[in-house]
Amino acid sequence: MKKAPFVAAALATAPLALTPNPADAQPGNSAPGLSVGPHVVLLPADTPYPGTMALKVDATDVARGIFHVRQTIPVEKAGTLTLLYPEWLPGKHAPRGAISGLTGFQASAGGKTLRWTRQPTDVFAFDIDVPEGTDSIDVAFDFLSPTRTSEGRIVVTPAMMNLQWEQVSLYPAGHFTRQIPVQLDVTLPQGWTGAAALDGLKISGNRYSYAATSYETLVDSPMFAGKYFRKWDLGHDVTLNVVADEAQYLDAKPDQIARHAALVSEAVALFGTRHFDRYEFLLALTDELGGIGLEHHRSSENSSKPEYFTKWDEGEVLRGLLPHEFTHSWNGKYRRPARLWTPDFRLPMQDNLLWVYEGQTSFWDIVLAARSGMQSKDMALAQWASSAAHYSAMPGRSWRSVDDTTLDPIIAARRPKPFPSWSRSEDYYSEGSLVWLDADMLIRTATGNRKSLDDFARSFFGGREGDWGEVTYEFDDVAQALNAIYPYDWASFLDQRMRAPGQPAPVQGIERAGYKLVWRDTPNAYDKARMASSKGYDLTHSLGLSIDKDGVAGSILWNGPAFRADIVNGTKIVAVDGVAYSKDRLEAAIKAATDGKTPVRLLVERGGRYRDVAIAYHGGLRWPWLEKTATGPDWFDRLFAAKRAL
Repeated sequence: MKKAPFVAAALATAPLALTPNPADAQPGNSAPGLSVGPHVVLLPADTPYPGTMALKVDATDVARGIFHVRQTIPVEKAGTLTLLYPEWLPGKHAPRGAISGLTGFQASAGGKTLRWTRQPTDVFAFDIDVPEGTDSIDVAFDFLSPTRTSEGRIVVTPAMMNLQWEQVSLYPAGHFTRQIPVQLDVTLPQGWTGAAALDGLKISGNRYSYAATSYETLVDSPMFAGKYFRKWDLGHDVTLNVVADEAQYLDAKPDQIARHAALVSEAVALFGTRHFDRYEFLLALTDELGGIGLEHHRSSENSSKPEYFTKWDEGEVLRGLLPHEFTHSWNGKYRRPARLWTPDFRLPMQDNLLWVYEGQTSFWDIVLAARSGMQSKDMALAQWASSAAHYSAMPGRSWRSVDDTTLDPIIAARRPKPFPSWSRSEDYYSEGSLVWLDADMLIRTATGNRKSLDDFARSFFGGREGDWGEVTYEFDDVAQALNAIYPYDWASFLDQRMRAPGQPAPVQGIERAGYKLVWRDTPNAYDKARMASSKGYDLTHSLGLSIDKDGVAGSILWNGPAFRADIVNGTKIVAVDGVAYSKDRLEAAIKAATDGKTPVRLLVERGGRYRDVAIAYHGGLRWPWLEKTATGPDWFDRLFAAKRAL
């Protein structure tokens, strides 16, 4: 297994003083130098931690969303013990540790309070003074989870909770987290049921106790718990665990569960091996818990609308989430970019190969959803049509590569942007998917469908059955693995499409499949469903903006019609042609403007100021579709053909 060369050492910063150049100083002005106090955090070593931490979490305070935490931590010697709160979190690709929720921190030994200091240059590090003769210390704190969305993601509701152990624990510096044993006890509200991919479970009343595991595995094994809970066996040692706001939402039909089971079978058929001894889908059906889709090696955290099962036909667009997160067990967790792997949760991650980790997963989630019947072929093609149209119109591609967008989780932390089509966002997901579609179709057409990206998936992500460790890779490893499937200049292919800006619209894979991107005046299945779900109206390819359910504009297309009319995010459309705004009136105005001379007339408001706007757009309503052009075989049918044994 390829690992980065980390050694046990102290990362120290000595006091630093900078004296200004006398020639630069102004006479009579004070001119202090720069001084930084010393701090030390041990770099992690791949050596066993002496002893097992005990972690006890009281999760019964549902009304206030407060977790009460107690930890007992063995110590090696007297002196300073540095405890770390997890900062760089796998799957989030960024420093997103919820340190602001940690409150009431206390440390003690033998009943006596110990002095502690937070390191001012690393606020996730707590230095504790450990006296002579101490075998272990006790730590106590409360984690205050958000009670409204303005404070962060809601993880506790009256009916369910999402327990992420990195939020309610600390770990000692100086060791790989896989070398730190921890034993978990969690107390749930009375009558609730919990599920997590942790071993050795013993239940006593509402207390869940697990066998000792590594701290790395603990953090990678969150829990969903709830008042209303059901689970289904999907085969291949995979379980679907579901919590819901109300019991009625757990009424799944046999055919619905069969499609989830087919998803599991298709994934196992694709990759050829399983990188888990068991796998737990954790799915919340809720309007109250914060939304999530987060991968782990033996589980995944997922949320959807309460009616996921009960209004199945209306929720097809939502059913790509589980295929995506399940694929990550192979791509992202087992095979992981070398610079994205870190031995603890303090050392920074480097995200550069996320266009493999997330981009190829975004390709496979569409394919596996179609192969298993979780989604239709029409929905699959509509997703790629929407993405291809999005990037065909995106001016930001002229200056920023797909590879550079992999740093966006760190740069922007998923905050909204004024003009995302110019600044770009985390485009390694969807544009990455289109590039991998191109790779698949290139291989299929060149080999007469004898080889495909399926063969790459099996060889690159397959590995050894039951191995749920990590195997890392670099760019050259990806290119070489592709060459083993079909000889081609894959290094140049990937370098140009992923790492160079100013590339042509990413439609090559669509065209190799015998299709083309076309425009119609009605939305495709994907755009129609997502607009219905959000109650918004996406007019990116006509007026160059989107509108929410209240008529407020967003996602303004850089240099598009709305942009040229000085409309920015947050502008509210009050009226269309002098009449109160409605979606139908705006649609009628866009149609009327196709005469080539009539503008789209709007009354808009921003910050209490009103103005009339005349948008000179005459192209009518436009949404993207994929249309078959070739008379030969339908390569998409071959891509979406089921692989599991009948």
